Parts: sequence; structure tokens; C-alpha cells
Amino acid sequence: MTSLLFKLAGPMQAWGSGSRWASRATDLAPTKSGVIGLLAAASGLERSAPLGKLMTLRFGVRIDQPGSVAVDFQTARTLDGKTSMPLSHRAFLQDAVFLAGVESEDRGYLAELKSALQRPYFPLFLGRRAFPPAGPLKTELVDASLEQAFAAHDWQASERHQRSQEAAAVNLPFLIDVPAGTPGAQTQRDVPISFDQRRREYGWRDIGAGSVTLSNPWGKPNEGGSPPSGLDPNAPDPEVPTPERPAQGEGHDPMAPLMEEA
Repeated sequence: MTSLLFKLAGPMQAWGSGSRWASRATDLAPTKSGVIGLLAAASGLERSAPLGKLMTLRFGVRIDQPGSVAVDFQTARTLDGKTSMPLSHRAFLQDAVFLAGVESEDRGYLAELKSALQRPYFPLFLGRRAFPPAGPLKTELVDASLEQAFAAHDWQASERHQRSQEAAAVNLPFLIDVPAGTPGAQTQRDVPISFDQRRREYGWRDIGAGSVTLSNPWGKPNEGGSPPSGLDPNAPDPEVPTPERPAQGEGHDPMAPLMEEA
């Protein structure tokens, strides 16, 4: 079994699985339909083209940095400015980072997808056209299942986010395809059958949830213990002496030189 992993990061992302028209919500993690669409765009498939082997991939995503939800209120008018278009509210994720992956027994096909993500045919975006990734997608091909890959791959959150977590280990949740009827799984209409704009079509998938525990390079080793040398942002630099605080009433008086001259 082989898995293709790729990091999804950007200032804004939106992964809607059920919203329509003037109110567009976002899921809290990338959807399978959104990621398959991204792979199709990278491979150069037109919207009306059959999805082929993309339909056979098992999908999962690890939530490395959940970000936060914001809502954009949008107005629009026709090109001549005479007619107002419907007002809309569009939710999106800001400052989120995910480790997404697809699994298959066809390693050669996953290698082709990896090359396509590195040199995409069409521009890539994170759920909406206005939300491009923060840079070229980082990809990796591993000979393991998605669960094993999620447990072994390093934490992809930003350094700022990692520093904000004090624990020495973090628990990262993941969502993954599971067989239909798996106890505890949630069912979602999120399997793309056709992206043809004349008749988009989606099927159902069962989604299981799990989590992995990874080390935090910036976390404190234990409660009351000292962080590793050089990793504490509040620790004084040993090469820079700490200035002595003046005693009460002995602080610098900027008017003193003028008083002496007088």
C-alpha cells in the first residue's frame, strides 16, 4: 500500500460540502471532493472529463493547525453597473494547515499525481478560486497506509502555532475514508462523480475519525521543567547582560542637564 501526502496551507481556505447559493459555509477540514478536484486540475482534466482512477483513491486528512472561521460579506453588480447581484455571506478558514493524503495500491499512478502536483496543468486553489496555496505544494510518496503515514509524518503547523502549544506532545485529529457501515462513521455526500458544470454529481462516503500523537519541538518537557536551551522565546540571551533596574527615585531625569546649566 502506498500513500501520497501533500501539505495544504494558505492564508484562506474554504471546503464546502453542502452549501449553495448566497450562503456558503466551510467545513473545518478539506473535503474529498475538493481535494480530488485539486488533483484533477493538476492533472489537466477538463471539468467534463471522466475522473477515471481518481475515483478509486482512498482519502484522508490530518488537521495540523485548525485555524479559525471568518465570514466575508460580498456585494456584486453586473458589468454595466445597472443590476445588483444577490448579496452573499461566504465563510472560510484562515491560517489553517492540513496534511492531506490519498492511498492506493497503484504506486505508479500516485507517482504521476505527485509529479502533477509539482507541475500543475491548471492553477491550484484551496476550495475557492480566490484562495491559492501559500506556495508550491510539498509532496511525499510513502509506502504505508494513510493511518501509518499520519502517525509518522512530522507536525506541519507553523512555528508560531507550535510555539503557542506548551505541551511536549500534541494530539492531532484526522478524518479518513472507511468502509460503508463502519460503526461510528459519519456519512457525507462528498464523493465527486462529475464536475461538469451542466450537471455536477456527488456520491456518499463514510468518514471515520482518529488521532495521532506527535512531539512538539517547542513544548516544555514536563510541568515545572525547563524548556530546551534556546527554545524559550522569553528566556534572556546569555550573551546580552540584563540591565539593572534603577532604584525607586533614581531613574533618569531628562530635565537634569537644563537645571544644571541654569
